[in-house]
Amino acid sequence: MKEQKLVTIAIPCYKSAKTIEGVVNAIDEAFKTQSEYNYEVLLVNDGSPDNTFEVIHRICAQNEKVTGINLSKNFGQGSAKMAAVDYVKGEYLIYMDDDGQHPASGIFTMIEEINDGFDIVYADFEKKKHSAFKKITSKLHNWYLSKIGSKPKDINLSSFMGLSSFCIEALQTSGCPVVSMGAYLRKLTNKTVNVDMPHLKRKEGKSGYSFKRLFKLWRSSITSFNTQLLNYSMTIGIIVGTIGILSAIIIIIRKLINPHIAVGYASLMAGMLILSALIMFFISIASDYIGKIYLILCKLPPFKVREVINKQSIKTTKMIQEKGTNPFDNEEKDL
Repeated sequence: MKEQKLVTIAIPCYKSAKTIEGVVNAIDEAFKTQSEYNYEVLLVNDGSPDNTFEVIHRICAQNEKVTGINLSKNFGQGSAKMAAVDYVKGEYLIYMDDDGQHPASGIFTMIEEINDGFDIVYADFEKKKHSAFKKITSKLHNWYLSKIGSKPKDINLSSFMGLSSFCIEALQTSGCPVVSMGAYLRKLTNKTVNVDMPHLKRKEGKSGYSFKRLFKLWRSSITSFNTQLLNYSMTIGIIVGTIGILSAIIIIIRKLINPHIAVGYASLMAGMLILSALIMFFISIASDYIGKIYLILCKLPPFKVREVINKQSIKTTKMIQEKGTNPFDNEEKDL
C-alpha cells in the first residue's frame, strides 16, 4: 500500500466554541475521500474569552489527529498562525479560518497547485460572504500592498492559504521574532498563485475584525520585511520641500513686484497643516520600524504557548488521576 502524505491544517481560534467542531468534522469527511493523503489539525486558541479551549479539549479527546495549542493571551491571528509552525509535521501546511467559511474540499485544490511547483497558494473568493466594510478594507489592503511591492499585483491575499515544504522549513528556521508570515515568505519565493474558491456563509456570530484590528493588521503588514515606505518618505519629502522652496521664491518675487500685495494667513496655515500631517505620518512609519528593531533586540516573542494537548496527553493525565498518583512525588521526597 502506498504511503500516505501528511497534510497539516492549522486553524487560529477566537470565540469559535460554536463553529470549530463543525470545521474539524468537515475536514475529517473531506479526507475520507482522499486515500492518498492523511491529515493532522492544529487548533490554536488565541486567548478566547469564551469556552473555545474547552471545546478544543473535547475535540482532541475524540480525535487523535487533532492537537490543541493554548496561547497565554490574545496575540492576534498572525501570531496564532506562527504558534502552529513548530508543531507542523506534514509535507503541506494549510491555514483555514475557524468560522466554517472556507470549504474543506478546497484543501486538495491547493495541494494540486503545490504539487505543480508553487510554494504559496491563496484562495481567491469571487463572491465573499462578508460585510461591505470588510470587502472594501480587504480590497484597499490588497491594492496598497501591491503598490509598495509587498505582493504581486495579480495576486489576491486570503487567510485560506497553502504552503509547500519549502515554506514550512523557512518558517521553522526563521530566527526573527517579528514575523508577518505572508510578507516574509513572499520575500523568499515568487512561486505564488491564486485558486478560485467558493466562499461559504458564516455558520455562527460575526467577524471579530473591527476597524481598530484591521488597521493594526494593515500597519503591521506594510512595514514587515519591506522598506519601500522609507524610500517613499524620502521622495515625498524632496517633492514637498521643492514645492515649498518654489512657493517661497514666487511669494518673494510677487512681493518685490507689488509691495502692497497681501500674503494670506489662510494659505500659510493650510500649508503648515499639510506639512505637519506629512511629518507625523512619516514619523509614525519610522517609529514602527524602530519598534520592531527594539522587539528583536529585547527578544520579546510574538506569542507564548501556555499548554499543548492531544489525545495521548489527555489519556496520560486521566490515567494519573485515576491511579491517584502524583508525578512529582519522587521529587518531593528528595527535597
